[in-house]
Amino acid sequence: MNRETIFKELKSWGLILSFFAFLYFTGLLPVVQGAIQSVLLSTGLIKPKIERVDLTNNDFDYRGQFMGFDGNRIDLKDYKGKTLFINLWASWCGPCRAEMPHISELYKSLEGEDNIDFLMIGLDNDIEKSRKMLDGKSWTFPTAHASFGLNEDLQSESIPTTLVVNPEGKIVFYQEGMSNFNTKEFRDFLIGL
Repeated sequence: MNRETIFKELKSWGLILSFFAFLYFTGLLPVVQGAIQSVLLSTGLIKPKIERVDLTNNDFDYRGQFMGFDGNRIDLKDYKGKTLFINLWASWCGPCRAEMPHISELYKSLEGEDNIDFLMIGLDNDIEKSRKMLDGKSWTFPTAHASFGLNEDLQSESIPTTLVVNPEGKIVFYQEGMSNFNTKEFRDFLIGL
């Protein structure tokens, strides 16, 4: 390689690194990452795997409270007797951002179902980071912050994590990682519980 080729290579890599450094230091990296992943989810290639595993001995722990972004406390025990869709997320998580528009569409499509509730739980250390991420978004779903911690059933190795609890209080769905939950199959699964 001659000097000119090496200089062009270094210049190209410098521009690429500068671009990613800009995204990182401005906080735009998760936004861009989430947007790209959301487009990927829209293709329908990544869907939740609905497998009816026998979880009859796994009762959901309804102990726990969360802080609503309106300042009110939310108590898990108030969801007993209903199907509950729970999603754990954080503002810095690109895959979380990617699946939120799809969860919002799922929520809107099930608004008439009185027996199904949603709870999107932000895990940022600072509630303001979670609130700031949601501000100005057109997403519609009930949100809260894990200001008081998480019970053992909500502990997860990674986020996003989604679980569904049936009206009998059994965990019937658990998934770590992003998915497009706004599918006919998943809607039918929730309605059928």
